Amino acid sequence: MGAWPTRREGDAERWTRMMTVAVVDGTAHASGCHQGSVAVMSRWPADAPGRLQQAAFELYSERGYDQTTVAEIAARAGLTERTYFRHFADKREVLFGGGDRFQAALVDPVEAATPSATALEAVTAGIEAAGSVFPALELVRRRHALIVANPELQERELIKLASLATALAQALRRRGIPDTTAELAAETGVAVLRVALTRWITDPDGQPWKLHVEETMNELRALSTQRKSAHLRKS
Repeated sequence: MGAWPTRREGDAERWTRMMTVAVVDGTAHASGCHQGSVAVMSRWPADAPGRLQQAAFELYSERGYDQTTVAEIAARAGLTERTYFRHFADKREVLFGGGDRFQAALVDPVEAATPSATALEAVTAGIEAAGSVFPALELVRRRHALIVANPELQERELIKLASLATALAQALRRRGIPDTTAELAAETGVAVLRVALTRWITDPDGQPWKLHVEETMNELRALSTQRKSAHLRKS
């Protein structure tokens, strides 16, 4: 799950329309740009990562992930390959930019939860809060579709999710939660995050993120209750 631009930073501008002067490697061109190129560049924000993310998103949607090169992404953004690699390690990473921001949105509420909160309650608070950094729903849907269609992107997504689980477990340990309990709660939290995300992006009614998190957690609790009931019947 990599991470997404925040709404406060202007998700629509950075993603779809993840965007004003013609800038290459951070230097505005006072000359050498014909009017057509300036008109195209006027729709980009000045920040290079956002421009590259938007360009990659457009090209992956138009041509497919495998058929798109870093050079093409940089050219679409009006930047150089050198600038691209200054911000992203490869053509996969451009879809996962902002990971630190998403991780902070997920983990900070866990540490800030009331002392009486259980491990799962603290994790749930983090998952609900993480929804605040998602861009527009349609953009999340399109990004998700790209990842599902590409094994290489799925691999990177799993790595990112593993990092989130590690960060959650560390936050729970700092709350004094024992190691095993912290790891179980963290891994469970990531599973809830994934299920809630799938529900959110496939919900035809467009219900809010928090509702899908709550419903997923309720189903998890119901599974635990069912197991306890079955154990009591056997005994």
